[in-house]
Amino acid sequence: MKKASYSPKTIRHVHNVLSSALKQAVKWRMLIQNPCELCELPRMERTEMKYFTPEETAIFLETAKDDKYYSALLLAIETGMRPEEYLGLQWKDIDWENQVLSVRRALVVKKGGGFIFTEPKTKKSRRSIPLSKSVINALKIYRKKQLEERLKIGANYQNFDLVFASEIGTPLLHQNFTRRHFKLIRDKAKLPKIRLYDLRHTTATLLLSAGENPKVVSEQLGHASIVLTLDTYSHVLPTMQKEATIKIEKLMFRT
Repeated sequence: MKKASYSPKTIRHVHNVLSSALKQAVKWRMLIQNPCELCELPRMERTEMKYFTPEETAIFLETAKDDKYYSALLLAIETGMRPEEYLGLQWKDIDWENQVLSVRRALVVKKGGGFIFTEPKTKKSRRSIPLSKSVINALKIYRKKQLEERLKIGANYQNFDLVFASEIGTPLLHQNFTRRHFKLIRDKAKLPKIRLYDLRHTTATLLLSAGENPKVVSEQLGHASIVLTLDTYSHVLPTMQKEATIKIEKLMFRT
């Protein structure tokens, strides 16, 4: 796999799956030893995290206001949801009275065309996320326009109950949404060339930098564990540690 130029992450994933199977083979006495235990795995390459700063986030959202799917981008940044989660969001997933959103599915594009709805990435990915009044209001405005478009199209509208859908009701595909909306807004605002997925990194970085509890951030992102959150966003830790030192000093000397 190294010779074929697979990434360390992919190699480690394959190793974990194969090792688990061979471990069972050892238990069944089909093998004397698990050969995966003898492998030397490549080190994980830590890639530089890309995200918008608070100032860049404000510029991005201001530029996005005239876009049809402004509410989708606003929701993405506030919640930190994965693109496949908010593109698979249905209206029934939103509790308007309590201003809470439930993540219940993900939109996945099939090879060769078409799409399917699947379970979220992990068990903890099924979660509830509170929404601000700003997001709720943006969604209400968007929903009104969507209903108006639906009435014009009539019987040709394909109703999947999707929050963010095309003009005929079909899902917005990740690649198309990125090219036709996200990238156009990003480039118009003359911002760093981050990916659509990096809006999720933006959410986490902004929250942690603002002093939010990592456990809360982990749960909002739907991470499998807080360890994953702290490891992924380790670039924020120095700032958090410095703030912690200042806080403990104030507590010690009551300043």
